[in-house]
Amino acid sequence: MNNETANAEANGKQEAENAEKFQELIKAVYHNGLVALKMHFDEVNGQVMNQEVYGPIFIYEVKDESNNGYTCGFFLRELVAKFQSGGDPSLWISSFFVELMKTEGGKPLPKSPTSEDEAKAMLDKVVIPHCIAAVEEEFAPEKVHAGLDWNKDIGPVFEAGFPAIREGNNVCAFPLHLLLAHHLLNRDPSEVLLQGMYKIRAEHGIE
Repeated sequence: MNNETANAEANGKQEAENAEKFQELIKAVYHNGLVALKMHFDEVNGQVMNQEVYGPIFIYEVKDESNNGYTCGFFLRELVAKFQSGGDPSLWISSFFVELMKTEGGKPLPKSPTSEDEAKAMLDKVVIPHCIAAVEEEFAPEKVHAGLDWNKDIGPVFEAGFPAIREGNNVCAFPLHLLLAHHLLNRDPSEVLLQGMYKIRAEHGIE
């Protein structure tokens, strides 16, 4: 056996092992999500979907006493971070469903857009106006900057920041497709913006 063949075999074995470990991680994270939710709700179902841009997405559905379903989705990275943080991940993950349950009669995932035009309409009519309103409301009466911009590396972004901060970084920006993904998972897309803005304030020592 020559070196090239040996290397190819070793690489193939390594890839197979990595793929197996990744599948084990997904199973463990999915199971942990179910267990965490069952600490707060009686009926919990779930599934894992693979999304082209974001990888595995964990979708959970919780039912209330009237058998109404409330569905919410989570990214692998954030669930791993929460389960490893040492806090109580069950409180964090259940809080999304407590919020959703304020809508009587159930809350399934929004219908995914089937074309670029539909996706644009959802952004223009629902996601972007909501994000602008949430950012302005959170920091009122302070003047904030919130709106669309273009990033040469990632394309169209939503940018939010504080014009009053003159020195250093005063804006955060997130790709529009990420905000749309949050919306389609029944998550508030403005949350990532607000977290980014609070981080900017912390960096500048503003309470």
